[in-house]
Amino acid sequence: MKKIYLFLALALVLAVGCGKSPNVYVAGYEEGEDGNDIAVVWKNGVLQHLTDGTRYAQAKSVFVSGNDVYVAGNDGYTRAILWKNGVAQQLTDGMEYAQALSVFVSGDDVYVSGFEGYIATLWKNGVAQQLTDGTNYAHALSVFVSGSDVYVAGYDGYTVKTWKNGIAQELTDGIHSAFAFSIFVSDKDVYVAGCTSDESYNSFATLWKNGVVQSLSDDGLRDTQAHSVFVSGNDVYVAGYGRGVQARWVAALWKNGVVQHLTDEDCDAQAFSVFVSGKDVYVSGTRSGVATVWENGVAQQLTDGTLVSYANSVFVK
Repeated sequence: MKKIYLFLALALVLAVGCGKSPNVYVAGYEEGEDGNDIAVVWKNGVLQHLTDGTRYAQAKSVFVSGNDVYVAGNDGYTRAILWKNGVAQQLTDGMEYAQALSVFVSGDDVYVSGFEGYIATLWKNGVAQQLTDGTNYAHALSVFVSGSDVYVAGYDGYTVKTWKNGIAQELTDGIHSAFAFSIFVSDKDVYVAGCTSDESYNSFATLWKNGVVQSLSDDGLRDTQAHSVFVSGNDVYVAGYGRGVQARWVAALWKNGVVQHLTDEDCDAQAFSVFVSGKDVYVSGTRSGVATVWENGVAQQLTDGTLVSYANSVFVK
């Protein structure tokens, strides 16, 4: 009987241990030998090329649903692309400059936000919905689905906007340039991360909660930008970057408005995406031109640094 209990205990330990090893997916790009960027995705550090380097291409966003891996990006300057398990679906006809910038999967529906020409665009299952009228240069940079509601964040000219089910709300007055890079919905609260600027073109990392600006500390950083927001329980995480005292870019992570420097100023570094899984916080970006993931502040390089590479988006499952 003791042997049976020991076996069951060992099986439980192994099962718990396996549960602590999530799969980490990262979308980004690396520079090809001929100079064109190659869209790539990493799973647990293992690289997969999505394009062959014959055209400029980048992967901007990754989302995992069940056993399927969805990546949004571009292959060439005029083709917005959604890859499902490495197989490309072209979202645009190639007649206008276009990119797919964010992907979110809800049930059987796949949502992609981006732009085509001057127009901020949302695709649902490959069908385009125009969010702006083309008067201004506009991008839809992030999409998030909560229940039956579809939220998009981006900009229209100098004005930061969110769209809920296609209806726009302005977050800035349009006097100075501003951007919204990321949107996240938690318990009906809508969080948007981006940046605003002043008349001297100084940039300030900005977080809006339900349209109201939230404070983000700088701790010696300037020209800050907030590129990604993730809410876990009562904690709000924001990833971005700013310039340090030596004018180099410093990758940064804010937790509840308080900044943590992920890098020092021995080189330039930027953080573009944050994802929280249990007690672990993952941030993706680049350090000295090398695609990097920080897990709880500890950096892991995804390439050897021979070629320039960027980690634009991280998803943990």
